[in-house]
Amino acid sequence: MIKGLKVSTALCAGALLVPVLVSYASGGEPEAAPPGVEKLKVDYESGTLDSGVDGLTTTHATAPDASAVVRPAHGGSYAVQHKVTLGDPGYESNGAPRSESATDLLPSGQFNIGDVQRYEFSVLLKDWKAYAPGDSESGDIFFQGKYAGGNVPAFYLMAKRNEIAFRSPHLERQTTVVPDLRPYVNRWISFRVDARWTTDETGYFKVSVRLPEQSDYHPAASYENVRTYRPGNPAEHGYMKWGLYRPSESVENGDVPTRIVQHDDIRILDLS
Repeated sequence: MIKGLKVSTALCAGALLVPVLVSYASGGEPEAAPPGVEKLKVDYESGTLDSGVDGLTTTHATAPDASAVVRPAHGGSYAVQHKVTLGDPGYESNGAPRSESATDLLPSGQFNIGDVQRYEFSVLLKDWKAYAPGDSESGDIFFQGKYAGGNVPAFYLMAKRNEIAFRSPHLERQTTVVPDLRPYVNRWISFRVDARWTTDETGYFKVSVRLPEQSDYHPAASYENVRTYRPGNPAEHGYMKWGLYRPSESVENGDVPTRIVQHDDIRILDLS
């Protein structure tokens, strides 16, 4: 179940700073967790695709198995699974190969200028075929911070080759956050993204990862003193999407025809 909480908004202030990029190696010191107010929790314990959350958007792909509630899960009894098969229109949404859930219609799942938020989720790469030399190097996106209005994402996490990377398209920056995903296929990996949403250079993205054998999150990437809210088209707000999006992939390019991911324990916290 979900408890709807009032969103507090804090405008970021400060002098103009020079953008910097800091990367952290896996295995660094655990990141201290500041207090936060939980705005949204999606744990699929209702056994339904909308997790019992009124307004949560589920997949628009029409294939019967494009999205399903499955067992076992990360923390409870159920998780959500998304599947995309290239070249099959049943696994397409808005003309692209994808199957995703989204918080666009949920005020508790949106972000606005001035917000400071944390996004947590766990993902399992189901029977993931490893990259081999000569294979296509396109990435499979499994979590996005997306602007409304048909804009490119503010950030996303993707499996590319045998790595997991964090990328911000408008910052033109990308950092490997899991150097080798192969030991973790069919195992749950947890991610945390902290974001301060600004239209000046006082914002940040901070990414932490908790691998299956780890008891806490460890810093993996940090983009600080940057403008984080920068949609190309007008956007009233931003929101989260999770599932599977394969924007540059095709059978003709030699990409793996079918990919499957599972997600569980999605949380949005207000850190303002």
